[in-house]
Amino acid sequence: MCCSVGFARSLGLALLPLALCCIIANLLLLFPMGEITCIQQDRLASYIWYFGGLGGGGLLMLVPAVVFITLGKCGCCWNQSLMMCGSVLAAVIGLLGSGYCFVMSGFALMQGPQCYTNYGWSYPFADHAGRYLLQPETWTRCLQPLHIVEWNVTLLCVLLGLAVLEFILCLLQLGNGLVNAVCRPCCYKQEYSLNA
Repeated sequence: MCCSVGFARSLGLALLPLALCCIIANLLLLFPMGEITCIQQDRLASYIWYFGGLGGGGLLMLVPAVVFITLGKCGCCWNQSLMMCGSVLAAVIGLLGSGYCFVMSGFALMQGPQCYTNYGWSYPFADHAGRYLLQPETWTRCLQPLHIVEWNVTLLCVLLGLAVLEFILCLLQLGNGLVNAVCRPCCYKQEYSLNA
């Protein structure tokens, strides 16, 4: 049990910086190139407003991180088993949060940024099914804000990577928690019968 609690705590400590990075990346998406004009004029891509990094990969991910870190603080065995089951629930919340972050970031990448082109404000890459990502020469269609495509692609790829890491960590704890929730009572029964 001590090993599984230590493992869960290390996963929680790993989730904290990932969640903070998701929050920062999502906030940077709201202010392209550090400017506030896009948010003031409502010129941000629609999927950015779903806050995949801020809500899913960030704030929601703090739940499993805190649960994993505080796991096993009580010395009572029954409470430790209950806490391990609670960590399974927290891991499921983390899986949902990281999944939401991944999906929203993927949709935002496929849609591309909203920018000013020769034909006015539009989504010039929305009908390309993400092919523009492999054609950087087409990114110059966006005249304003400057380098908006590079800004969005970089931050959204960061969010995708962070979401995958968070998903893997929560999946590891889900397996760890389930194994301990199922096997721990069996081990106690065997130990009791040996002592008897």
